[in-house]
Amino acid sequence: MSNLIVRDLCKIYPNPHQDVVVLDHVSFEMKRGDNLAIVGPSGAGKSTLLQILGTLDSPTSGSVEVEGRNPFALSELEQARFRNQHIGFIFQDHHLLPQWNVLENTLLPALAFGRATQTHIDRAKQLLDRVGLSDRLTHLPSQLSGGERERAAVARALLLNPTMVLADEPTGNLDSDNAAMIGELLLEVPKEQNAMLIVVTHSMALARRMNRCQELRRGKLAEPSIP
Repeated sequence: MSNLIVRDLCKIYPNPHQDVVVLDHVSFEMKRGDNLAIVGPSGAGKSTLLQILGTLDSPTSGSVEVEGRNPFALSELEQARFRNQHIGFIFQDHHLLPQWNVLENTLLPALAFGRATQTHIDRAKQLLDRVGLSDRLTHLPSQLSGGERERAAVARALLLNPTMVLADEPTGNLDSDNAAMIGELLLEVPKEQNAMLIVVTHSMALARRMNRCQELRRGKLAEPSIP
């Protein structure tokens, strides 16, 4: 049984002259442990697709099921809880809170709907150790390198053991060494947690390492031409 089922997903922006079709009947399925790279030119709708999968945006039509549930049938509060429990986000610009240290930023998903328990704190420390930041727990984001900030974002995304990890250009702002390190973490850590991983990327080096790769082209997913 698939843990993610996307069926005929469409996103259309009305326009007085001609509607803009960003996603045109996109369909695919994934199981826990799977990973997928989505490539394509800028403006093709890759980030829009990721935002819909993460319930940060809603589709014009079509359906998304995560663990047998339709998140768009939930109330706004229920949807926020669903997103918190089932989806881990890794953004290109990491979005760490500048006034919070590394450990506090990693605990943010637990703090969103309550407080961080000792179990959460222990898991955060384990994850930060796993991504090589055990000696940076009390550092602020401004005291970290770009690669370290991105690694902290990986740990934060995995804190609550999400069903699905969504990464939007996670290596886009990094040099080649840090990009390779983040790519390795993205492939290893979610799989260890039995999570699904979907990465939007312009990096063909990263896309080649994923189990599956699709290109978003004129609103549709197609097999890519990867040299």
